[in-house]
Amino acid sequence: MPLRFRHFLSCCLLALATFGLPAQAAPVPVPDAQAWQRLTPAQRLQRQADIRERLKRATPQERQEFRERLRELLVSLPPHERQALIDDARERWQAMTPQEKQRLADERRDKLREMTPAERRALLRERRETLERMTPAERRALREKLRTE
Repeated sequence: MPLRFRHFLSCCLLALATFGLPAQAAPVPVPDAQAWQRLTPAQRLQRQADIRERLKRATPQERQEFRERLRELLVSLPPHERQALIDDARERWQAMTPQEKQRLADERRDKLREMTPAERRALLRERRETLERMTPAERRALREKLRTE
């Protein structure tokens, strides 16, 4: 999978995790992968900022629909491409300074506090569904990883 597309999907995942976020008339579109690859790095950054801003203004239902469409895109990827995304995100996380990691954790905590109880329940349900789809070995590996961090 091209590095630009992996970076795009990683950024979408980060936006999804960070802004899961008040209203607009049109739904927030999930970017087309091929069009994203043709963008310059500066254009991608601008597009990411636009998506984040639109998610901030979106209703809880619109944000949920965006998350579902993004999840469908990610699930439709072949396993090796999904693994490449995971590896890329891990590398970027490990390259961050402790201050950057703390800032992201604080931002995520703030976004969770801003969520409505229904949004938090939906997020919890989505996480449980993700865990149910994992193999026992994948769940064990995740538990071990979380213990070490």
